Amino acid sequence: VRNLKLPKSLRSSELQGPGSPQCFSVRADTGSLLIASLYSITEYDPRTGQVVSEASLTADSFLPEDGSGMVSACLATASGDVVLFNLNTCQLECVGSVDSGLTSMSWSPDEELVILTTGQETIIMMTKDFEPITEVGIHQDDFGEGKFITVGWGKKETQFHGSEGKQAAQKKIQPAVAWDDRRPRVTWRGDGQLFAVSAICPQTGAMKIRVWNREGVLQATSEPINGLEQALCWKPSGSLIASTQHHPNKHSVVFMEKNGLLHGDFTLPFSKDQAKVKELLWNSDSTVLAVWLEDMAAGEDGQLWTVGNYHWYLKQSLDFGRDPQKAPVCVCWDPERPLQLHAVSRSWTSITYDWGWMTERSPGLDATDNANVAVIDGEKILVTSFRQCVVPPPMSSFELQLTSPVNQVTFLCRPQGTNQVAAFTANGQISIYSQGRLTKLAECFVLPSKMSGIYLIILAALLDDPLALRQLLWLEDELFVGVSSGLLPTSSTLQMLRPVQDVTETLGVRSAMDGVVVSVVHCSQTGTVALQLEDGQIRKLPSVEDWRDSSGCRINFPVPCVQTALCSISGEECLLGLTDRSHLYAGDTELASNVCSFAVCNDFLLITTHSHTCRCLHLGTEKLTSDGSQNDETLRRVERGSRIVTVVPQDTRVILQMPRGNLETVHHRALVLAQLRTWLDSLRFRDAFECMRKLRINLNLIYDHSPKVFLEKIQTFITQLNSINHINLVLTELKEEDTTSSMYPHPESSSIQQQPSSGQKKVDVVCDALRNAMESMDPNKFSLSILTAHVKKTVPELEIALQKVHELRENPPEAPGAVSAEEALKYLLFLVNVNDLYEHSLGTYDFDLVLMVAEKSQKDPKEYLPFLNMLKSLEPNYQRYTIDKHLKRYKKALLHLSKCGQSEHFGEALQLVKEQKLYSEALKLYATDSVHYKALSCAYAEHLVEQQQAEQAGLLLWRCGEPVCALQAFAGSSSWRNAICVAQQIPLPPDQLALLARDLAEKLTEQRRYADAALLLD
Repeated sequence: VRNLKLPKSLRSSELQGPGSPQCFSVRADTGSLLIASLYSITEYDPRTGQVVSEASLTADSFLPEDGSGMVSACLATASGDVVLFNLNTCQLECVGSVDSGLTSMSWSPDEELVILTTGQETIIMMTKDFEPITEVGIHQDDFGEGKFITVGWGKKETQFHGSEGKQAAQKKIQPAVAWDDRRPRVTWRGDGQLFAVSAICPQTGAMKIRVWNREGVLQATSEPINGLEQALCWKPSGSLIASTQHHPNKHSVVFMEKNGLLHGDFTLPFSKDQAKVKELLWNSDSTVLAVWLEDMAAGEDGQLWTVGNYHWYLKQSLDFGRDPQKAPVCVCWDPERPLQLHAVSRSWTSITYDWGWMTERSPGLDATDNANVAVIDGEKILVTSFRQCVVPPPMSSFELQLTSPVNQVTFLCRPQGTNQVAAFTANGQISIYSQGRLTKLAECFVLPSKMSGIYLIILAALLDDPLALRQLLWLEDELFVGVSSGLLPTSSTLQMLRPVQDVTETLGVRSAMDGVVVSVVHCSQTGTVALQLEDGQIRKLPSVEDWRDSSGCRINFPVPCVQTALCSISGEECLLGLTDRSHLYAGDTELASNVCSFAVCNDFLLITTHSHTCRCLHLGTEKLTSDGSQNDETLRRVERGSRIVTVVPQDTRVILQMPRGNLETVHHRALVLAQLRTWLDSLRFRDAFECMRKLRINLNLIYDHSPKVFLEKIQTFITQLNSINHINLVLTELKEEDTTSSMYPHPESSSIQQQPSSGQKKVDVVCDALRNAMESMDPNKFSLSILTAHVKKTVPELEIALQKVHELRENPPEAPGAVSAEEALKYLLFLVNVNDLYEHSLGTYDFDLVLMVAEKSQKDPKEYLPFLNMLKSLEPNYQRYTIDKHLKRYKKALLHLSKCGQSEHFGEALQLVKEQKLYSEALKLYATDSVHYKALSCAYAEHLVEQQQAEQAGLLLWRCGEPVCALQAFAGSSSWRNAICVAQQIPLPPDQLALLARDLAEKLTEQRRYADAALLLD
């Protein structure tokens, strides 16, 4: 989905020489051009306009270094001479000669071998020192070492030929086209192991391609192909050989494998006999295929094609016009810079184009922007609106058909209007489309009514050269900003373009400035327009002043950047830039060093890295880094080589493109949480809930984000969700954990909402609040959610829930849509273990409810029916005692047992009290003057004595009228005052009383309580 954008071009017409140029080559170490004419060879630097060196001969290929260390150019003449031209001394040296003349020369990529084709149609292979290795004829009868194996399936004449029938086998191969120059072409594979030679077969007159290895051994011969033409270029990555083919009804570029078999093609946008292709040129990284052709009607043309998802896109069209002096005589890619193209015309004018990859996305920041991305494909613009759908390329949501090839696309920068797109075509027109709200997709992009849709750019200076206007930016409805080359190679001209309906109207404002502008960006929020010069300097429009920070210091990029964007970091406007070396800068500060793409959306900066991650950094924080912790929401893993296509504004979606061309949508956690916080702050609970449910965000965040607001607006929450299932889902996911401090911590710039410190647990607070609100709104409608609120509390209120089911059973609601007791019970069984629910249903003493629960369980009726029948036969209080004892609710069991006959079941009650130590509870259930109370007190006293609390036991026995036992207890605990009082109350005889006093005094003496012992003996 990327387009080729032209950051800068260099046009130099200072050079003049004898005759007209024939060919040229690029000197890799200096970037200068070696231009050869019939009379001379000239080394020329187009950036300075200076001739570096000159001599009189023809150059075809440049050899950076030979064995002696001299920097030389290798020259071949049609008469057969091979000459070395020393670029330092401008001396010529003839290193060899071929009597029959030379038709082509080609050096291997490693510059170790050179291939010469001669007038006798032979191939001479030599080393870089021009020592012959081998000489073979171009035309060979043998197929080569890679000859296919025949498995006995018959001859070609007897095989099936499809709809053409058997006569297809007798068809003769058509000879080459009349305009073919009949010269052999030599092209090397990128690793230098194989080279291909195309030549006209003397027997058939048709073009044949043969593949040889670097030892000069024939490997394969192409199959007979009708209409194969002269252009030949091997893809540097080594996979395919490109050529062109002339069909009866079309003209196409075809690809062959190294075995000579066809492997794919694409059709050129010309009718039959409309154009002839001169050359095909792959760039050094195999991403762009240049087609240099001559249009019979329009003159010389250049086309740049790229491929993605097996579809070939025409990205750029260079129309050189019909003037033969302006037509290029030679075109070549730069060997060092993959996207730099050089061309030299017959009038000695050199043009250098520096392209860069750019994704054209709509710049809107609000929900009205459809996240459009425009892809150039010849005379069509493929537009996809990613807010509505993700359409994998080469398909698209819409296709805009124009009448001329498109070179630039730009979206309107005005807020609320970012869905309008403008296209600048090769014929100098700007076509404008706006996206309407129509139902048919094909009609969604229409010409706006207040504009005619197509405006002519009338500027003679801009029409002299192809792509003279670059960096087109649509600022306002009727204002475009563009950049063209200045009068000097180191200057630029800013063009303020407005619609022109006829030639008599003025174009607009032009302003010249020093420096070559390589990028123009606009910020929708502030309206700022920033320019970047080729040396990294930053300027600000409209006054073209230096970019300065808040302290007044000048800010420039340390190195030029290939992609730029404006944003605000911590409140200060800043220009972001990504270099071709993957360094991301904010002004002069480096943010990251392994970035492959980035995008700015609202308050976030998203970057993808070469370590296969996608980071989403908040621009409002002081530091644009992530801590890398387990819950770091800014980081996620992505597929290797992923690039950001666009980010949907006011949404959570990020569109990524994989290296193979397919698209993927990811919901980055940082964007999701930021959007959720925005929705929760604006009380859009339903939007937040749907997003959290779809993207598996913990639903506790709805409450944890702002507990106070949630509790105040809880009825709004229920009304918006308006779904029993959704409310139940929220209730069942409740946990005590605060997700804003553990799973989803707030960014540093956000204000953290404190949890209310009421002492209650969070789950209980939310359950009670939701239950109260639902009971006040519509208890019948929300009955299942009310049951959920009871069950999900910290201590589940199962009895209350079962009681509500019982009420539903006793008094079925008549409201429409109300839940029956059967449905409510079935839902409870879904929430709670059936055995637990059975036990709690027993605790309601409602046997019908118990049976309902038991029937829903996996219990055997033989297991519970006898037990229930036995219970039904008992007296009600004793029945409840039995149930409570079974459920181990011993206090309730004792209460019900005490209501039975006072004497009939007292032994059972006493046994229960002793086993469960329920003495205090039991004493409250019986009258103090009763026999049962006295028996319980004695039992309690025995328990207290066992617990080493004899004094408390004595007081209890004394109170219930057992003075003798009380005296023993007091004596055992050395409580001498209580013992004397009880002894006098019995009463004891004086001698026994004195004996008791002496015994107690001895015990007190042993305990070193001498004062008490003395008082007692006295």
